[in-house]
Amino acid sequence: MSTAEKKMIDTALKEIVIPILREQGFKGSFPHFRRVNETNIDLITFQFNKWGGSFVVELATCIKEGTTMSWGEKIPPNKVTAHHINERFRLGATSFEDEGIWFSYEKARSVEDYTAVAENVLKLLNTSDESWITTLFE
Repeated sequence: MSTAEKKMIDTALKEIVIPILREQGFKGSFPHFRRVNETNIDLITFQFNKWGGSFVVELATCIKEGTTMSWGEKIPPNKVTAHHINERFRLGATSFEDEGIWFSYEKARSVEDYTAVAENVLKLLNTSDESWITTLFE
């Protein structure tokens, strides 16, 4: 995958998905977002395939104080990402063992193609229920 293709999908996600996450109270910078709730922090990370062409959206939660890594490093609430948490759920998955959906953009050729991929992500984000990520881990 070329840098131009990665830039196109980044732009589509930033224009279509990220504004909705911001409306829902998520903070952070692409690809890592967090939302502090009364009892926990919801985490969303966009993880791109290192060979290009696709990505998954990983979801996690942690306590409001952040998390502590197995080797003792403390990750504060304003720095924690889904990658710091062992138990993650992938968007589109039916269980923790499920791979979830790898959103592919390797066949995208136009702005509309990249937009369609971003819109598919948005359709799976349950943005009408603020507790939807937390309930995945109950």
